[in-house]
Amino acid sequence: MDETTATGQVRVATLNLWGRHGDWEKRRPVLVDGLRATRPDVVAFQEAVVIDGYDQVADLLGAGYHIAHHGGRTENGSGLSIASCWPLGKVREMMSRVTPRIGQGEMAVAEILAPHGLGRTLLFAHYNASWQLGFERERELQAAAAAGLVEGLLAELGGSHVVLAGDFNAAPDSAGVRFWTGRQSLGDTSVCYRDAWETVHPEEPGHTFSPRNPLVAGGEWALEPGRRIDYLMVRCDDYGPTLDVVSCELLFDEPVGGVWASDHFGVVSDLSAQTSAARTVR
Repeated sequence: MDETTATGQVRVATLNLWGRHGDWEKRRPVLVDGLRATRPDVVAFQEAVVIDGYDQVADLLGAGYHIAHHGGRTENGSGLSIASCWPLGKVREMMSRVTPRIGQGEMAVAEILAPHGLGRTLLFAHYNASWQLGFERERELQAAAAAGLVEGLLAELGGSHVVLAGDFNAAPDSAGVRFWTGRQSLGDTSVCYRDAWETVHPEEPGHTFSPRNPLVAGGEWALEPGRRIDYLMVRCDDYGPTLDVVSCELLFDEPVGGVWASDHFGVVSDLSAQTSAARTVR
């Protein structure tokens, strides 16, 4: 993994683990094998369990990763976690309860102390928005607050790459995701991030929460039509993303021996500083 970044590349991923729900004893080896074969440099996990001496992320990834578990976990220890093959610097967290009806969103931004091949500091922003279908207003407010946290850190730290990852609980045409991708403003602010999946597969839906997964179709979401709600994005400066999206694929989007790893499909992307560094900045 260090050799990859020495050439100016980094592999990032995001995955909702679905805790230890379902047949965990069968799901676990599928996740272990898949994650260790993929070998992401930095990965965002949602619904990751840390409780009673058990660390689900460490269990699945094995040795060689630095892990930061976010606060605000549920009673069963489920929450957000970041894992990196390089040491972590400061990790800033934000919980945003934006309306009385609940609307709690979460963001953690970790400084990744990667080798110098990327040319500048790498900030990994892990974002998770409200899941309820009718809560797009809350997701809009959460997105604006989360983007503000990142922009404030950039003003403090100077020029940095920013990779945004997580389960946004919203489709690409929603207001919140349109905000992240620079297609509309929210309130009095706007930002622009390049969507890795859309960059590589512009004509493919790339659903990450899909009824073809029996863990979705056979549960509370039996009427789910399929959506892309899990994302990897790269923040843009005035001219485009500061890291080039080389590849982007789904993770765990097929069963292994009849076993589905999670109710979500993950996303993995290879990013490069080479192309972006070579462009002419006027």
